[in-house]
Amino acid sequence: MSTMRTIALLNDSFPPLIDGVSNAVFNYAEQIKQHYGNPIVVTPEYPYADDSNYDYPILRYHSIDITRQLNVVAGIPYAPRQAKQLRDANIDLLHCHCPAASIVLSRALRDVINAPLIMTYHSKYDIDIRNVVRSRLVQHNVIGAMIESINACDEVWAVSHGAGENLRSLGYTGDYIVMENGVDMPHERVSDDYVREVTGSYDIPENVPVFIFAGRMMWYKGIRIIIDALAGLKASGMDFRMVFVGKGTDFGEIQKCIRESGIEEKVIYAGAIYDRNQLRAWYCRADLLLFPSTFDTNGLVVREAAACSLPAVLIEGSCAAEGVTDGRNGYLIAENAIALAVRLDRICSDMNAVHQVGVNAGNEIYISWEDSIRKATERYEVVIDNYKSGRCPQRKKLTDEFFKSVGELMSFDLFEHISF
Repeated sequence: MSTMRTIALLNDSFPPLIDGVSNAVFNYAEQIKQHYGNPIVVTPEYPYADDSNYDYPILRYHSIDITRQLNVVAGIPYAPRQAKQLRDANIDLLHCHCPAASIVLSRALRDVINAPLIMTYHSKYDIDIRNVVRSRLVQHNVIGAMIESINACDEVWAVSHGAGENLRSLGYTGDYIVMENGVDMPHERVSDDYVREVTGSYDIPENVPVFIFAGRMMWYKGIRIIIDALAGLKASGMDFRMVFVGKGTDFGEIQKCIRESGIEEKVIYAGAIYDRNQLRAWYCRADLLLFPSTFDTNGLVVREAAACSLPAVLIEGSCAAEGVTDGRNGYLIAENAIALAVRLDRICSDMNAVHQVGVNAGNEIYISWEDSIRKATERYEVVIDNYKSGRCPQRKKLTDEFFKSVGELMSFDLFEHISF
């Protein structure tokens, strides 16, 4: 950006709550602070959060703690004190990263602050909604409210074409721009000594293919395809090791399935790894990332692996497979266990070729956060200019008057000392 901008980043999660979107917002804030301007993060309160180490403001508003039930907090998007702080901060642009409490708060603030609102669609939120809400009527209403708010934004970004088309399938009627997320790993392998330090205590024989999965231990990540495929490979006499990195609510069922499939002695549970260098060591020890997920909209884990020259096996046509050419910088299969087993059996006969595909992945699909957010901030300037000149699409809804009224109420000084 040619001038220093003040950007408000709004999301329903932020460290210490770690998920893909909170990681994205953290990296947006870090890169904006280092290179482009002044970030302000607006996010719900989280138990025991310590924001003292950040060199930019973290404005936390009231929330309901439901971490025990869903590992999240539910933000209450009515934040008078934060609204006044934002009004006084001369915000140039609001960038919302979650279509829940954050989008409600963003819409309330937009007219009061007089700044454009960008929404980034990171995930297939309709799946999360359906997993939490059992009533189909309530699902329909919640998804409808989410889409209505996204339709009202000044510009919409999606982290992949697949994410954008998922948004359209839910009723979104506007345009969107694909703005890929980056990864916070350098494009280089860690040392062999460090790989041995991190992985050496596990039963991993030399010259045996090592497969890895990294992500939430949830069935919708395609883990059953991995288990069934590996059971078939074992039955055919192939030796291997399978490393699972992550945790999730389906972990117990997944362990049971692995035991029943007869591959337990070939499986390593590394747990959730928060140290990025340790995760890099596992990527460097593995030969292939197995990621048969059609849920993910961006597949950051694929690009993390590519940073370490580790190729991935992906479902053809999935969002995670965007940018991947079969046999060149990754491998694409049909969405079933037989296809995965056959492909693994075939490609593992020539591991030198597999490793070259990994090198190609690092050179061709890796993207750093610095490069990603440089592109994003260049687009910020276009959106700001469009907003100031009245060229933003007219997507105003009747409900905008309600959100404007809420924003005006929040900005009144008389609310400054209200506590909840």
